[in-house]
Amino acid sequence: MTTTTTDKRHHLDSFLMRESLLDKQVMASTDTDTPVVRMLPGVHVIKIGSSSIMDHGKALTYPVVDVLAELLETERLILGVGGGMRSKHVFSIGCDLGLPTGALAQISVTDALGNAHMLGTLLAPYGVVAIPPEIFGHLLPLFIRSAPGTIFNGVPPYSLWEHPPGIGRIPPHRTDAGCLILAECFGCKTVTLVKDVDGLYDKDPKVHADAEFIPEITVSELQERNLDTLPFDEVLPDILRTAKLVKSFQVVNGLKPELIRAAVNGEHVGTIVSADD
Repeated sequence: MTTTTTDKRHHLDSFLMRESLLDKQVMASTDTDTPVVRMLPGVHVIKIGSSSIMDHGKALTYPVVDVLAELLETERLILGVGGGMRSKHVFSIGCDLGLPTGALAQISVTDALGNAHMLGTLLAPYGVVAIPPEIFGHLLPLFIRSAPGTIFNGVPPYSLWEHPPGIGRIPPHRTDAGCLILAECFGCKTVTLVKDVDGLYDKDPKVHADAEFIPEITVSELQERNLDTLPFDEVLPDILRTAKLVKSFQVVNGLKPELIRAAVNGEHVGTIVSADD
């Protein structure tokens, strides 16, 4: 709709046209009764840990591939991967050279993309394609309609505009965050993070034999506990707190690959982190 003023100028009618987008009341008014569109409501997002699974070669990767192949017979999957040990090595060199966080985020893309192509090669017989990051978001609906699954590098494209972290210089939005943000944008059905532990613990179970397993927890409870270490990116609770479509994610143990299938089928087989009611 347009309006015409006395001097014959045309204006678009909009409830934001004369408002500042810095005003909190104006920002709150954009949360309208119109439901947010779910673009891919039947699709599952699965993040395959590279340090946890792929870096260990075929002994751990092949059983996960077998489970994914079975799932692809009945489900549509978006698979995300990270850079694993290679990204950690690059981060180490970059920090030693004094590179800023944005530059570290940019160079981490290459390692993750390499793992995406490797996993894509293993799943190619089942019709899965690895999509370059430049076209992934724009063509994802097309690819997911044409193939049972797609793979991307998992790295959110903040690149040089990555947010400075609260501690240190390592990019806070890594591949776990990229998968959760993607699922929120496209309104996907489930988000599963495949690691090499059973889920969340009150302390690192690889170091402390008496670590207590936490089967489920809300964002507020998690942030209140302020755990020293997490099996996923620290920004995930913040993303989940403000998400409109994705209300939970589950962390499962990829050393027991059958749990991936169970999680996609809606079973509680790891740690479920959920948004507050």
